[in-house]
Amino acid sequence: MKLIEKITICGTFVCVALGAVPLHAGTFSLDSCRNMAVRNNKTIRMAEEGIRGAGYDRKAAKALYLPGIDFVGTYFYNQRTINLLGEDAKLPTMSFDPSTQGFKYNILTTPDGTPVKDPSTGGYIPTEVAVIPKDAMSFDTHNVFAGAFTLTQPVFMGGQIKALNEITKYAEKLATAARNSVVQDVVFAVDQAYWTVVSLKSKQKLADSFVTLVDTLRYSVNAMLEEGVATRADLLMVEVKLNEAKIMRTKLDNGLTLARMALAQVCGLPVQTEMTLADEDFKTGLTSMPDPVFNMQDVYSRRQDLEVIRQGISVLSQREKLAMGQMLPKVAVVGAYEFSNPNLNNGFQKRFGGGFSVGATVAIPIWHWGGNYNHYRATKSATNAQRLMLEDLEEKVELQVKQAKFSFQEAFKTYEMTKSNMASADENLRSAQIGFREGVMTTNDVIAAQTAWLQANSEKIDAEIGIHLCEVYLDKVIGRLSEKY
Repeated sequence: MKLIEKITICGTFVCVALGAVPLHAGTFSLDSCRNMAVRNNKTIRMAEEGIRGAGYDRKAAKALYLPGIDFVGTYFYNQRTINLLGEDAKLPTMSFDPSTQGFKYNILTTPDGTPVKDPSTGGYIPTEVAVIPKDAMSFDTHNVFAGAFTLTQPVFMGGQIKALNEITKYAEKLATAARNSVVQDVVFAVDQAYWTVVSLKSKQKLADSFVTLVDTLRYSVNAMLEEGVATRADLLMVEVKLNEAKIMRTKLDNGLTLARMALAQVCGLPVQTEMTLADEDFKTGLTSMPDPVFNMQDVYSRRQDLEVIRQGISVLSQREKLAMGQMLPKVAVVGAYEFSNPNLNNGFQKRFGGGFSVGATVAIPIWHWGGNYNHYRATKSATNAQRLMLEDLEEKVELQVKQAKFSFQEAFKTYEMTKSNMASADENLRSAQIGFREGVMTTNDVIAAQTAWLQANSEKIDAEIGIHLCEVYLDKVIGRLSEKY
Protein backbone atom coordinates (compact mmCIF):
# COMPACT_ATOMS: atom_id res chain seq x y z
CA MET A 1 0.00 0.00 0.00
CA LYS A 2 2.88 2.40 0.68
CA LEU A 3 4.13 1.90 -2.85
CA ILE A 4 0.70 2.65 -4.27
CA GLU A 5 0.45 5.83 -2.21
CA LYS A 6 3.90 6.89 -3.38
CA ILE A 7 3.33 6.64 -7.12
CA THR A 8 -0.24 7.97 -7.26
CA ILE A 9 -1.93 11.24 -6.36
CA CYS A 10 -5.05 11.64 -4.37
CA GLY A 11 -8.35 11.36 -6.29
CA THR A 12 -10.56 12.85 -3.60
CA PHE A 13 -12.11 15.38 -5.95
CA VAL A 14 -12.56 13.06 -8.87
CA CYS A 15 -16.20 14.06 -9.20
CA VAL A 16 -15.08 17.46 -10.48
CA ALA A 17 -13.21 15.87 -13.33
CA LEU A 18 -15.89 13.28 -14.11
CA GLY A 19 -18.62 15.91 -14.18
CA ALA A 20 -16.82 18.05 -16.76
CA VAL A 21 -17.47 17.73 -20.45
CA PRO A 22 -14.12 17.55 -22.29
CA LEU A 23 -13.37 19.87 -25.19
CA HIS A 24 -11.01 18.26 -27.68
CA ALA A 25 -8.25 20.68 -28.57
CA GLY A 26 -5.60 18.57 -30.31
CA THR A 27 -1.95 17.88 -29.58
CA PHE A 28 0.27 20.46 -27.91
CA SER A 29 4.01 20.70 -27.55
CA LEU A 30 5.72 22.24 -24.55
CA ASP A 31 6.56 25.39 -26.53
CA SER A 32 2.97 25.84 -27.71
CA CYS A 33 1.73 25.48 -24.12
CA ARG A 34 4.21 28.13 -23.03
CA ASN A 35 3.10 30.50 -25.77
CA MET A 36 -0.58 30.05 -24.89
CA ALA A 37 0.09 30.66 -21.22
CA VAL A 38 2.10 33.81 -21.90
CA ARG A 39 -0.54 35.06 -24.30
CA ASN A 40 -3.53 34.34 -22.06
CA ASN A 41 -2.18 34.94 -18.57
CA LYS A 42 -3.96 37.90 -16.98
CA THR A 43 -1.08 38.73 -14.64
CA ILE A 44 1.21 39.15 -17.66
CA ARG A 45 -1.40 41.27 -19.40
CA MET A 46 -1.66 43.44 -16.29
CA ALA A 47 2.13 43.82 -16.32
CA GLU A 48 2.01 44.80 -20.01
CA GLU A 49 -0.57 47.44 -19.17
CA GLY A 50 1.89 48.68 -16.56
CA ILE A 51 4.53 49.00 -19.26
CA ARG A 52 2.09 50.91 -21.45
CA GLY A 53 1.19 53.23 -18.58
CA ALA A 54 4.88 53.84 -17.82
CA GLY A 55 5.36 54.82 -21.46
CA TYR A 56 2.59 57.39 -21.17
CA ASP A 57 4.17 58.75 -17.98
CA ARG A 58 7.46 59.17 -19.86
CA LYS A 59 5.72 61.16 -22.61
CA ALA A 60 3.97 63.27 -19.97
CA ALA A 61 7.31 64.03 -18.33
CA LYS A 62 8.78 65.19 -21.66
CA ALA A 63 5.91 67.64 -22.03
CA LEU A 64 7.12 69.47 -18.90
CA TYR A 65 9.96 70.96 -20.97
CA LEU A 66 7.42 72.77 -23.18
CA PRO A 67 5.35 75.87 -22.30
CA GLY A 68 1.99 75.26 -20.73
CA ILE A 69 -1.08 77.19 -21.87
CA ASP A 70 -4.06 77.45 -19.55
CA PHE A 71 -7.36 79.25 -19.42
CA VAL A 72 -9.15 80.34 -16.26
CA GLY A 73 -12.67 81.73 -16.26
CA THR A 74 -14.71 83.01 -13.30
CA TYR A 75 -18.17 84.41 -12.65
CA PHE A 76 -19.40 86.17 -9.52
CA TYR A 77 -22.80 87.43 -8.52
CA ASN A 78 -22.67 90.24 -5.95
CA GLN A 79 -25.67 91.20 -3.87
CA ARG A 80 -24.81 94.88 -3.70
CA THR A 81 -23.38 97.54 -5.96
CA ILE A 82 -20.16 99.37 -5.13
CA ASN A 83 -20.68 102.95 -3.81
CA LEU A 84 -17.46 104.88 -3.36
CA LEU A 85 -19.33 107.83 -1.78
CA GLY A 86 -21.93 107.77 0.95
CA GLU A 87 -23.43 111.09 -0.27
CA ASP A 88 -22.74 113.85 -2.78
CA ALA A 89 -19.17 115.12 -2.30
CA LYS A 90 -18.55 118.91 -2.09
CA LEU A 91 -14.94 119.82 -2.78
CA PRO A 92 -13.50 123.35 -2.26
CA THR A 93 -12.17 125.10 -5.34
CA MET A 94 -9.11 127.31 -5.97
CA SER A 95 -8.58 130.49 -8.01
CA PHE A 96 -5.41 131.98 -9.52
CA ASP A 97 -4.16 135.08 -7.67
CA PRO A 98 -2.16 137.29 -10.02
CA SER A 99 -0.60 139.11 -7.13
CA THR A 100 0.98 135.97 -5.70
CA GLN A 101 1.23 134.09 -8.96
CA GLY A 102 -0.33 131.09 -7.26
CA PHE A 103 -3.61 129.41 -6.49
CA LYS A 104 -5.61 129.98 -3.34
CA TYR A 105 -8.80 128.50 -1.97
CA ASN A 106 -12.07 130.29 -2.57
CA ILE A 107 -13.15 130.83 1.05
CA LEU A 108 -15.37 133.30 2.84
CA THR A 109 -13.52 136.29 4.37
CA THR A 110 -14.43 139.28 6.47
CA PRO A 111 -14.12 142.83 4.99
CA ASP A 112 -10.61 142.97 6.35
CA GLY A 113 -9.72 139.72 4.57
CA THR A 114 -9.79 137.37 7.57
CA PRO A 115 -11.03 133.83 6.68
CA VAL A 116 -14.29 132.87 8.34
CA LYS A 117 -14.54 129.48 10.06
CA ASP A 118 -17.61 127.31 10.48
CA PRO A 119 -18.28 127.15 14.24
CA SER A 120 -19.76 123.65 13.99
CA THR A 121 -16.83 122.09 12.18
CA GLY A 122 -13.97 124.47 12.79
CA GLY A 123 -13.16 124.48 9.09
CA TYR A 124 -13.08 127.36 6.67
CA ILE A 125 -16.28 128.14 4.81
CA PRO A 126 -15.79 127.86 1.00
CA THR A 127 -17.50 130.39 -1.23
CA GLU A 128 -17.50 127.92 -4.17
CA VAL A 129 -17.58 124.11 -4.23
CA ALA A 130 -17.24 121.38 -6.87
CA VAL A 131 -19.96 118.78 -6.48
CA ILE A 132 -19.38 115.04 -7.23
CA PRO A 133 -22.76 113.32 -7.19
CA LYS A 134 -22.99 110.04 -5.28
CA ASP A 135 -24.48 108.30 -8.34
CA ALA A 136 -21.37 109.15 -10.37
CA MET A 137 -19.25 106.98 -8.03
CA SER A 138 -21.66 104.02 -7.85
CA PHE A 139 -20.84 100.95 -9.98
CA ASP A 140 -23.03 98.00 -10.96
CA THR A 141 -21.10 94.86 -9.95
CA HIS A 142 -24.01 92.45 -9.58
CA ASN A 143 -22.66 90.24 -12.41
CA VAL A 144 -18.90 90.03 -12.86
CA PHE A 145 -17.17 87.92 -15.56
CA ALA A 146 -13.41 87.50 -15.71
CA GLY A 147 -10.94 85.24 -17.46
CA ALA A 148 -7.30 84.84 -18.40
CA PHE A 149 -5.15 82.92 -20.87
CA THR A 150 -1.75 82.17 -19.35
CA LEU A 151 1.45 80.80 -20.83
CA THR A 152 4.16 79.47 -18.51
CA GLN A 153 7.60 78.44 -19.77
CA PRO A 154 9.90 76.79 -17.21
CA VAL A 155 13.45 78.08 -17.49
CA PHE A 156 15.16 76.44 -14.53
CA MET A 157 13.33 74.20 -12.05
CA GLY A 158 16.30 73.06 -9.99
CA GLY A 159 16.86 70.04 -12.24
CA GLN A 160 13.54 68.51 -11.20
CA ILE A 161 12.11 68.24 -14.71
CA LYS A 162 15.20 66.39 -15.97
CA ALA A 163 15.12 64.11 -12.91
CA LEU A 164 11.44 63.39 -13.45
CA ASN A 165 12.13 62.42 -17.08
CA GLU A 166 14.87 60.06 -15.94
CA ILE A 167 12.54 58.56 -13.33
CA THR A 168 9.87 57.79 -15.92
CA LYS A 169 12.47 56.25 -18.24
CA TYR A 170 13.74 53.94 -15.52
CA ALA A 171 10.18 53.23 -14.37
CA GLU A 172 9.35 51.96 -17.87
CA LYS A 173 12.39 49.66 -17.77
CA LEU A 174 11.36 48.52 -14.29
CA ALA A 175 7.86 47.68 -15.55
CA THR A 176 9.37 45.69 -18.42
CA ALA A 177 11.62 43.75 -16.05
CA ALA A 178 8.65 43.06 -13.76
CA ARG A 179 6.69 41.72 -16.72
CA ASN A 180 9.58 39.45 -17.72
CA SER A 181 9.85 38.19 -14.15
CA VAL A 182 6.16 37.26 -14.21
CA VAL A 183 6.71 35.50 -17.55
CA GLN A 184 9.45 33.40 -15.97
CA ASP A 185 7.10 32.30 -13.20
CA VAL A 186 4.32 31.49 -15.66
CA VAL A 187 6.59 29.51 -17.98
CA PHE A 188 7.99 27.59 -15.02
CA ALA A 189 4.44 26.77 -13.85
CA VAL A 190 3.57 25.57 -17.37
CA ASP A 191 6.60 23.29 -17.45
CA GLN A 192 5.73 21.81 -14.07
CA ALA A 193 2.13 21.17 -15.11
CA TYR A 194 3.23 19.81 -18.50
CA TRP A 195 5.73 17.31 -17.12
CA THR A 196 3.30 16.31 -14.37
CA VAL A 197 0.85 15.25 -17.09
CA VAL A 198 3.62 13.37 -18.92
CA SER A 199 4.67 11.67 -15.69
CA LEU A 200 1.13 10.58 -14.81
CA LYS A 201 0.53 9.39 -18.36
CA SER A 202 3.65 7.21 -18.15
CA LYS A 203 2.59 5.91 -14.77
CA GLN A 204 -0.87 5.22 -16.13
CA LYS A 205 0.66 3.00 -18.80
CA LEU A 206 2.82 1.40 -16.13
CA ALA A 207 -0.29 0.75 -14.00
CA ASP A 208 -2.00 -0.88 -17.00
CA SER A 209 1.04 -3.12 -17.46
CA PHE A 210 1.10 -3.93 -13.78
CA VAL A 211 -2.61 -4.83 -13.76
CA THR A 212 -2.02 -7.10 -16.75
CA LEU A 213 0.98 -8.63 -15.02
CA VAL A 214 -0.90 -9.36 -11.79
CA ASP A 215 -3.96 -10.55 -13.69
CA THR A 216 -1.78 -13.01 -15.60
CA LEU A 217 -0.45 -14.28 -12.28
CA ARG A 218 -4.01 -14.63 -10.97
CA TYR A 219 -4.94 -16.67 -14.03
CA SER A 220 -1.94 -18.95 -13.48
CA VAL A 221 -2.63 -19.39 -9.74
CA ASN A 222 -6.28 -20.10 -10.45
CA ALA A 223 -5.30 -22.80 -12.92
CA MET A 224 -2.88 -24.26 -10.39
CA LEU A 225 -5.62 -24.18 -7.77
CA GLU A 226 -7.87 -26.23 -10.04
CA GLU A 227 -5.02 -28.74 -10.48
CA GLY A 228 -4.49 -28.89 -6.73
CA VAL A 229 -0.94 -27.52 -6.71
CA ALA A 230 -1.90 -24.15 -5.17
CA THR A 231 -3.96 -23.08 -2.19
CA ARG A 232 -6.98 -20.85 -1.86
CA ALA A 233 -4.83 -18.47 0.21
CA ASP A 234 -2.45 -18.06 -2.74
CA LEU A 235 -5.33 -17.06 -5.00
CA LEU A 236 -6.76 -14.63 -2.43
CA MET A 237 -3.34 -13.02 -2.02
CA VAL A 238 -3.06 -12.43 -5.76
CA GLU A 239 -6.63 -11.14 -5.99
CA VAL A 240 -5.95 -8.61 -3.21
CA LYS A 241 -2.88 -7.43 -5.09
CA LEU A 242 -4.92 -7.22 -8.30
CA ASN A 243 -7.53 -5.07 -6.57
CA GLU A 244 -4.80 -2.80 -5.23
CA ALA A 245 -3.39 -2.47 -8.74
CA LYS A 246 -6.81 -1.55 -10.13
CA ILE A 247 -7.34 1.04 -7.40
CA MET A 248 -3.93 2.48 -8.21
CA ARG A 249 -4.85 2.66 -11.90
CA THR A 250 -8.16 4.37 -11.09
CA LYS A 251 -6.40 6.98 -8.98
CA LEU A 252 -3.89 7.54 -11.75
CA ASP A 253 -6.69 7.93 -14.32
CA ASN A 254 -8.40 10.53 -12.15
CA GLY A 255 -5.13 12.21 -11.25
CA LEU A 256 -4.22 12.47 -14.93
CA THR A 257 -7.58 14.07 -15.67
CA LEU A 258 -7.05 16.63 -12.93
CA ALA A 259 -3.48 17.27 -14.10
CA ARG A 260 -4.73 17.96 -17.64
CA MET A 261 -7.28 20.39 -16.22
CA ALA A 262 -4.54 22.13 -14.24
CA LEU A 263 -2.41 22.45 -17.38
CA ALA A 264 -5.36 23.83 -19.36
CA GLN A 265 -5.99 26.40 -16.64
CA VAL A 266 -2.34 27.52 -16.65
CA CYS A 267 -2.45 27.79 -20.46
CA GLY A 268 -5.56 29.97 -20.29
CA LEU A 269 -7.88 27.35 -21.80
CA PRO A 270 -11.19 26.07 -20.38
CA VAL A 271 -10.48 23.42 -17.75
CA GLN A 272 -12.65 20.94 -19.68
CA THR A 273 -10.23 21.08 -22.61
CA GLU A 274 -8.80 17.64 -23.34
CA MET A 275 -5.16 18.33 -24.13
CA THR A 276 -3.00 15.66 -25.70
CA LEU A 277 0.70 16.37 -25.21
CA ALA A 278 3.42 15.73 -27.74
CA ASP A 279 5.70 14.18 -25.11
CA GLU A 280 3.23 11.70 -23.65
CA ASP A 281 5.04 8.84 -25.37
CA PHE A 282 8.45 10.38 -24.87
CA LYS A 283 11.68 8.46 -24.80
CA THR A 284 14.29 10.04 -22.58
CA GLY A 285 17.30 9.54 -24.82
CA LEU A 286 19.63 10.87 -22.12
CA THR A 287 23.23 9.91 -22.69
CA SER A 288 25.77 11.81 -20.61
CA MET A 289 25.54 14.19 -17.68
CA PRO A 290 26.22 17.83 -18.71
CA ASP A 291 28.40 20.16 -16.69
CA PRO A 292 26.81 23.63 -16.94
CA VAL A 293 29.26 26.52 -16.64
CA PHE A 294 27.99 30.00 -15.86
CA ASN A 295 29.36 33.51 -15.72
CA MET A 296 27.66 34.97 -12.68
CA GLN A 297 27.82 38.50 -14.08
CA ASP A 298 25.81 37.29 -17.09
CA VAL A 299 23.38 35.58 -14.72
CA TYR A 300 22.96 38.80 -12.74
CA SER A 301 22.28 40.76 -15.92
CA ARG A 302 19.68 38.22 -17.13
CA ARG A 303 17.81 37.82 -13.85
CA GLN A 304 14.71 39.97 -14.20
CA ASP A 305 14.03 40.14 -10.47
CA LEU A 306 17.49 41.67 -10.02
CA GLU A 307 16.80 43.98 -12.95
CA VAL A 308 13.74 45.26 -11.09
CA ILE A 309 15.97 46.13 -8.13
CA ARG A 310 18.58 47.77 -10.38
CA GLN A 311 15.99 49.95 -12.07
CA GLY A 312 14.56 50.76 -8.65
CA ILE A 313 18.00 52.02 -7.61
CA SER A 314 18.08 54.25 -10.70
CA VAL A 315 14.64 55.62 -9.85
CA LEU A 316 15.70 56.33 -6.26
CA SER A 317 18.87 58.06 -7.49
CA GLN A 318 16.74 60.43 -9.53
CA ARG A 319 14.50 60.99 -6.52
CA GLU A 320 17.60 62.33 -4.79
CA LYS A 321 17.86 64.92 -7.55
CA LEU A 322 14.19 65.76 -7.15
CA ALA A 323 14.77 66.35 -3.44
CA MET A 324 17.86 68.44 -4.23
CA GLY A 325 15.80 70.53 -6.63
CA GLN A 326 13.56 71.60 -3.77
CA MET A 327 16.54 73.50 -2.31
CA LEU A 328 17.47 75.27 -5.59
CA PRO A 329 16.00 78.42 -7.20
CA LYS A 330 13.29 78.11 -9.81
CA VAL A 331 12.80 80.48 -12.73
CA ALA A 332 9.89 80.67 -15.18
CA VAL A 333 8.64 83.12 -17.82
CA VAL A 334 4.94 83.93 -17.66
CA GLY A 335 2.69 85.60 -20.22
CA ALA A 336 -1.01 86.25 -19.83
CA TYR A 337 -4.03 87.92 -21.42
CA GLU A 338 -6.64 88.92 -18.83
CA PHE A 339 -10.13 90.23 -19.49
CA SER A 340 -13.21 91.05 -17.47
CA ASN A 341 -16.73 92.40 -17.67
CA PRO A 342 -17.14 95.07 -16.35
CA ASN A 343 -13.66 96.37 -17.07
CA LEU A 344 -11.74 99.43 -15.88
CA ASN A 345 -9.63 100.09 -18.98
CA ASN A 346 -11.49 103.33 -19.75
CA GLY A 347 -13.50 104.18 -16.73
CA PHE A 348 -16.14 101.69 -15.66
CA GLN A 349 -17.55 99.92 -18.73
CA LYS A 350 -20.04 97.06 -18.73
CA ARG A 351 -18.42 95.11 -21.56
CA PHE A 352 -15.47 92.81 -21.99
CA GLY A 353 -12.05 94.37 -22.05
CA GLY A 354 -8.51 93.34 -21.15
CA GLY A 355 -4.84 93.32 -22.08
CA PHE A 356 -1.57 91.41 -22.26
CA SER A 357 1.07 91.10 -19.58
CA VAL A 358 4.51 89.44 -19.63
CA GLY A 359 6.84 88.76 -16.73
CA ALA A 360 9.16 86.34 -14.98
CA THR A 361 8.95 84.59 -11.64
CA VAL A 362 11.80 83.53 -9.41
CA ALA A 363 11.36 81.35 -6.31
CA ILE A 364 14.35 80.98 -3.99
CA PRO A 365 14.09 78.72 -0.95
CA ILE A 366 15.80 80.43 1.97
CA TRP A 367 15.08 78.68 5.26
CA HIS A 368 12.84 75.72 6.04
CA TRP A 369 14.42 74.53 9.29
CA GLY A 370 16.29 71.74 7.54
CA GLY A 371 13.12 70.12 6.19
CA ASN A 372 14.22 69.99 2.56
CA TYR A 373 17.75 68.89 3.43
CA ASN A 374 16.52 66.09 5.68
CA HIS A 375 14.18 64.95 2.92
CA TYR A 376 17.19 64.81 0.59
CA ARG A 377 19.15 62.75 3.11
CA ALA A 378 16.17 60.38 3.50
CA THR A 379 16.14 59.71 -0.26
CA LYS A 380 19.89 58.98 -0.18
CA SER A 381 19.33 56.48 2.64
CA ALA A 382 16.59 54.77 0.63
CA THR A 383 18.95 54.46 -2.35
CA ASN A 384 21.73 53.00 -0.19
CA ALA A 385 19.30 50.50 1.32
CA GLN A 386 18.26 49.41 -2.19
CA ARG A 387 21.90 48.93 -3.18
CA LEU A 388 22.50 46.75 -0.12
CA MET A 389 19.40 44.75 -1.01
CA LEU A 390 20.79 44.16 -4.51
CA GLU A 391 24.11 42.94 -3.11
CA ASP A 392 22.30 40.59 -0.73
CA LEU A 393 20.11 39.21 -3.52
CA GLU A 394 23.11 38.67 -5.78
CA GLU A 395 24.74 36.56 -3.08
CA LYS A 396 21.56 34.54 -2.69
CA VAL A 397 21.25 34.13 -6.46
CA GLU A 398 24.78 32.75 -6.64
CA LEU A 399 23.89 30.16 -4.00
CA GLN A 400 20.61 29.42 -5.78
CA VAL A 401 22.41 28.81 -9.10
CA LYS A 402 24.90 26.44 -7.48
CA GLN A 403 22.12 24.52 -5.78
CA ALA A 404 20.19 24.27 -9.06
CA LYS A 405 23.31 23.00 -10.83
CA PHE A 406 23.90 20.34 -8.16
CA SER A 407 20.23 19.30 -8.31
CA PHE A 408 20.45 19.02 -12.10
CA GLN A 409 23.55 16.82 -11.91
CA GLU A 410 22.04 14.82 -9.08
CA ALA A 411 18.97 14.16 -11.21
CA PHE A 412 21.23 12.61 -13.88
CA LYS A 413 22.97 10.44 -11.30
CA THR A 414 19.61 9.33 -9.94
CA TYR A 415 18.48 8.47 -13.46
CA GLU A 416 21.58 6.32 -14.04
CA MET A 417 20.90 4.45 -10.80
CA THR A 418 17.23 3.90 -11.68
CA LYS A 419 18.30 2.42 -15.03
CA SER A 420 20.51 -0.03 -13.17
CA ASN A 421 17.70 -0.82 -10.72
CA MET A 422 15.33 -1.28 -13.66
CA ALA A 423 17.61 -3.82 -15.28
CA SER A 424 17.89 -5.71 -11.98
CA ALA A 425 14.12 -5.60 -11.44
CA ASP A 426 13.49 -6.94 -14.96
CA GLU A 427 15.88 -9.80 -14.38
CA ASN A 428 14.46 -10.47 -10.92
CA LEU A 429 10.92 -10.60 -12.29
CA ARG A 430 11.95 -12.89 -15.14
CA SER A 431 13.69 -15.24 -12.70
CA ALA A 432 10.70 -15.24 -10.35
CA GLN A 433 8.30 -16.06 -13.17
CA ILE A 434 10.50 -18.92 -14.38
CA GLY A 435 10.97 -20.22 -10.86
CA PHE A 436 7.21 -20.03 -10.22
CA ARG A 437 6.46 -22.01 -13.36
CA GLU A 438 9.03 -24.60 -12.33
CA GLY A 439 7.63 -24.78 -8.80
CA VAL A 440 10.72 -23.58 -6.97
CA MET A 441 9.31 -20.15 -6.04
CA THR A 442 6.11 -19.20 -4.25
CA THR A 443 3.35 -16.78 -5.08
CA ASN A 444 4.78 -14.37 -2.49
CA ASP A 445 8.08 -14.38 -4.34
CA VAL A 446 6.40 -13.49 -7.63
CA ILE A 447 4.30 -10.73 -6.04
CA ALA A 448 7.41 -9.30 -4.38
CA ALA A 449 9.25 -9.36 -7.73
CA GLN A 450 6.30 -7.67 -9.47
CA THR A 451 6.14 -5.01 -6.74
CA ALA A 452 9.89 -4.37 -7.05
CA TRP A 453 9.51 -4.14 -10.83
CA LEU A 454 6.68 -1.61 -10.40
CA GLN A 455 8.73 0.45 -7.98
CA ALA A 456 11.80 0.43 -10.23
CA ASN A 457 9.76 1.56 -13.23
CA SER A 458 8.03 4.27 -11.19
CA GLU A 459 11.36 5.58 -9.88
CA LYS A 460 12.76 5.60 -13.40
CA ILE A 461 9.82 7.69 -14.60
CA ASP A 462 10.27 10.07 -11.64
CA ALA A 463 13.97 10.38 -12.42
CA GLU A 464 13.31 11.12 -16.10
CA ILE A 465 10.73 13.79 -15.27
CA GLY A 466 12.99 15.10 -12.52
CA ILE A 467 15.72 15.81 -15.08
CA HIS A 468 13.35 17.94 -17.12
CA LEU A 469 12.09 19.79 -14.07
CA CYS A 470 15.62 20.41 -12.78
CA GLU A 471 16.64 21.63 -16.21
CA VAL A 472 13.80 24.13 -16.44
CA TYR A 473 14.48 25.29 -12.88
CA LEU A 474 18.13 25.79 -13.77
CA ASP A 475 17.08 27.87 -16.79
CA LYS A 476 14.86 29.90 -14.49
CA VAL A 477 17.52 30.68 -11.89
CA ILE A 478 20.08 31.70 -14.53
CA GLY A 479 17.51 33.94 -16.24
CA ARG A 480 17.13 32.14 -19.57
CA LEU A 481 13.55 31.00 -19.19
CA SER A 482 11.80 34.13 -20.50
CA GLU A 483 14.25 35.23 -23.18
CA LYS A 484 11.96 34.06 -26.02
CA TYR A 485 8.72 35.54 -24.64
